[in-house]
Amino acid sequence: MGWLDAADVLERAVADGAVPGAVLVAGVGAGEPRGIRAYGGTGRPDGGRTVTDTVFDLASLTKVVATLPSVLRLVDEGVLALDDSVRKHLPGFEGAGKYEVTIRHLLAHSAGLPDHREFYLLPGSPADRLAAVLAEPLVDPPGTVVRYSDLGFILLGEIVAGAAGATLDRAAAELVFQPLGMASTRFLPPEDWRSRTAATEALPGGPAKLGVVHDENAESLGGVAGHAGLFSTAADVSRYLRGCWLDEEGPLLSRAVRAEALRCQTEQPRDRRGLGWTLRGDRWDHMSVEWPRTGAGHTGFTGTSVALDPVSGLWAVLLTNAVHLGREHRGIIPLRRQVHDALALGTL
Repeated sequence: MGWLDAADVLERAVADGAVPGAVLVAGVGAGEPRGIRAYGGTGRPDGGRTVTDTVFDLASLTKVVATLPSVLRLVDEGVLALDDSVRKHLPGFEGAGKYEVTIRHLLAHSAGLPDHREFYLLPGSPADRLAAVLAEPLVDPPGTVVRYSDLGFILLGEIVAGAAGATLDRAAAELVFQPLGMASTRFLPPEDWRSRTAATEALPGGPAKLGVVHDENAESLGGVAGHAGLFSTAADVSRYLRGCWLDEEGPLLSRAVRAEALRCQTEQPRDRRGLGWTLRGDRWDHMSVEWPRTGAGHTGFTGTSVALDPVSGLWAVLLTNAVHLGREHRGIIPLRRQVHDALALGTL
């Protein structure tokens, strides 16, 4: 088992129609990847094949590739503190129980916010929809229930913007992407990126989305949001994992803040969250039985995922455009586990 077995899994998945296309890059430690390979097609009208530098809509990987490291860099710089009240930075976050909600709660999905609301259906401007997010009442007391919440990360994106004095896309670029050399990572990709971007879900009666964020709430907020909206390549995401989380002398995050982010904040049955990260044993754990028990990871609705283990150094980035086959298509779920099993059982 190992890299070649993971490659075989993805070749079969494309042939069987589990995903239209994919890019896998994996390795051990902060050095160069042990391998990167592309499979299948992009779903674009031009019929283009997926290549190793194909750009994907990362969906909720935005949370851990853009928003989380931006927050943590600002914590390292003393601009933010994990236990700051959200209201300190977002005074409009008003309502019963909200005075107790902290940045830590938002990062650990334990703030008491609902998981999702269809803000894109509301009339008005992005600012009107953001006001609706701020006004959304809590459904649980802070710190009592873990509920994976897009709303919490939308708020975190606004906290980053306010603390950095720049929009989230500019702040993330300056704090994370540029220092790590992630030249193919950004919100609001330019039109000339479309020829190298994988298409996502086909719209009713129209073509698939291409170079436009798949998530409706993120699109309605202007394409820049803390929970979704980021586009990137597998190689760039691997630069992020290695530079932020696996390089002991990494240029971005202190050892203390990295350790805190990977520490379980929510010791409850089937609810094991770090700061931003899904940990092994969580209800959303996608890392497979064989992946190290000290691992952490995250997924994106479009078919993207990352996994890492800070102890062994094992890591993997799997980017696909699974929603091109429809948002109810679930072939990506077993596929992720098969790939991670192959990598964890083998020798890269």
